[in-house]
Amino acid sequence: MKAVTRALAAMTLAALANPAWAQATWEPTRPVTIVVPAGTGGGADQMARVIQGIVTKHSLMKQPMVVVNKAGGAGAEGFMDVKASRANPHTLLISLSNMFTTPLATGIPFSWKDVTPVKMMALDEFVLWVNAESPYQTPADLVAAAKAAPATGRLKMGGTGSKQEDQIITAALTQATGADFTYVPFRGGGEVAVQLVGKHIDATVNNPIEAVSHWKSGALRPLCVFDTKRLPYTEKVTATQGWSDIPTCQESGIDVEYLMLRGIFMGPGATPAQIGFYTDLLDKVRGTPEWKDLVASGAFNQTTLKGDEFKAWVAREEERHRALMQKAGFLAATN
Repeated sequence: MKAVTRALAAMTLAALANPAWAQATWEPTRPVTIVVPAGTGGGADQMARVIQGIVTKHSLMKQPMVVVNKAGGAGAEGFMDVKASRANPHTLLISLSNMFTTPLATGIPFSWKDVTPVKMMALDEFVLWVNAESPYQTPADLVAAAKAAPATGRLKMGGTGSKQEDQIITAALTQATGADFTYVPFRGGGEVAVQLVGKHIDATVNNPIEAVSHWKSGALRPLCVFDTKRLPYTEKVTATQGWSDIPTCQESGIDVEYLMLRGIFMGPGATPAQIGFYTDLLDKVRGTPEWKDLVASGAFNQTTLKGDEFKAWVAREEERHRALMQKAGFLAATN
């Protein structure tokens, strides 16, 4: 008993002398919620549920993980909820670039500085899609048709939300080519893809993961990817094409580039030990076969950042979005 008492006393003294050591043992004590500031079926929702499944399957955490969608107000509901969860280490946010676009477009009192950056999981690509039965074989075909359409019969470009990533890309496409589109907003990327399959719209700028099943089935056709280089995934998705076969939009004469954040954040007031726990957890997630399958099937850019590098990247992206949205006329009066 004396030996045990001495050992406990030594541990207590070590903790008092080195608080960081004492904090290093932190782990969740109740279920962890991942808040998705977007609708079900979209890229952020799918990634959150894959993370949830991986954590559960591989027993990476003692506590369960729950995914909750809070898409109201273009994600404002989710952002404000996490902002209010100060010092609550059991709430996570999986964010996309609406972390920038929603506050800039609406003026809601939220900034990325109101939460705690944990880890960039990946960057998501955007692809210009059309229905496979449409006459548009190249981006130039679509642009020419859009230019030729009368003002009362413009081609319809579907996307997620208003003044969000998809409409920003559509505005940039118009600025780069002179082709006007009627932008039609929907609640999520899954719904956007279904609308294009049903020929209710003429084109979309959807993420790969949100349209890949329809491409594989032969319902949709990719025209170009909004990145500076072709996607690296060479495995065939259809009988004749893989992601690497899709030209960049720049190759096709459209000088528009855009990638979207897929990152994990905590509420304000997170401690280094809590951040460290989730950083380590997400590193383990990224090392699993299931994660590798997700990034390959969804053609993600696998860039990952954490710590000060991630914070600096987020700060730069906020300013980039401010410039893009100002050019498109999407900024709220308060911004």
